[in-house]
Amino acid sequence: MPFQSFTDYLLLEKNYSALTVKAYQTDLKGFSEFVKTEFDETYISDVSYTQIRSWIVSLVEKNISNRTINRKISSLNTYYKFLLKIGEITLNPLAKHRALKTSKKMQVPFSEVEVKNVLNDFNFGNDFESLRNKLIIELFYTTGIRRIELVELKITSFNTGDKTLKVLGKRNKERIIPLLGSVIETCNIYLKARNELEDIVDYDNLFLTKKGVKIYETLVYRIIKEYFSLASTKVKKSPHILRHSFATHLLNQGADLNAVKELLGHSSLAATQIYTHNSIAELKKVHISAHPRSKK
Repeated sequence: MPFQSFTDYLLLEKNYSALTVKAYQTDLKGFSEFVKTEFDETYISDVSYTQIRSWIVSLVEKNISNRTINRKISSLNTYYKFLLKIGEITLNPLAKHRALKTSKKMQVPFSEVEVKNVLNDFNFGNDFESLRNKLIIELFYTTGIRRIELVELKITSFNTGDKTLKVLGKRNKERIIPLLGSVIETCNIYLKARNELEDIVDYDNLFLTKKGVKIYETLVYRIIKEYFSLASTKVKKSPHILRHSFATHLLNQGADLNAVKELLGHSSLAATQIYTHNSIAELKKVHISAHPRSKK
């Protein structure tokens, strides 16, 4: 069965983003090519769990992480659930599958000092790229937005009057995030430099390259890695770590978990609670140092 109806289902009914749908398509294409090559099976709707297990083994042998393999299996499982829904199959071959075990990686946030060293002490230039990079770092740290959300920001996303930012998140869910006055100021300076570019191709997009085209995700990653390599010795330096730092620092300062959930655009508290580990560690420090019964 062609994947187009499944793609339409993800886009129109599930309201998944184009990027998420593309990931599903890539996973299904990879599995389809495997069963065609190994078992001469044209339709993945007809495969057995034994054949799926062979695919999983082949992925393990390629040293692909269990986390990535689980994501690929999840894509395939979603497809089979769709086929069940429309009556194309009567049994999901993955119905009794158990996900591979994965180690829980602790995301270590930047410290408040490390972020301060980048934003306050680093001498950003006045050229277009430096002003853009500073705004990108400030937005990640003061709003907690995702990398793809930043890439997709429009000029109209900013409401300087209300000091808010309109963000289009996962499943095209819109949320409004308050902005600090300092961020508005940085944005206005950047926009002035942006308007002075010789040629602007993607005018509606907020963040552009110096050639006037929409910024891309790998460039955003390189920007964060470059600047934070000057201030932090942590192994992982990425936009997601800045998002993690945003949430952790808010919780450390006593922010309400539900409020942080809304700011991050999470659909459930469970997703937000992963950020509480560091804030609990901070609370322990405060408790031990301040409680009268603690041993000094």
